[in-house]
Amino acid sequence: QVQVVESGGGLVQAGGSLRLSCAASGRTFSIYAMGWFRQAPGKERKLVAAISSGGSTYYADSMKDRFTISRDNAKNTVYLQMNSLKPEDTAVYYCNTNPPRMDSWGKGTLVTVSS
Repeated sequence: QVQVVESGGGLVQAGGSLRLSCAASGRTFSIYAMGWFRQAPGKERKLVAAISSGGSTYYADSMKDRFTISRDNAKNTVYLQMNSLKPEDTAVYYCNTNPPRMDSWGKGTLVTVSS
């Protein structure tokens, strides 16, 4: 089982950058594919980016060229570097395994992008 704590969100102007971190517990963290998800107000939670245990990455179309997911297995941490942020990126960002486990959702971290 993987438990996560997300951090790094905040208020940023359009065009700015943020780096989110996801600290995960569990001695088997390195074997899990991990993902960053986001949920905007009134919308469904969706996958933003994912990284396999071997480091292969996936991005939703609108995040390609702007977001970068990475992981440090020695630190049990997954990162999401977000550049060129847009107001439509405003959401609560969550980390979880990919596919997500119901018992592994954290509280998320709020990202607000002002225009």
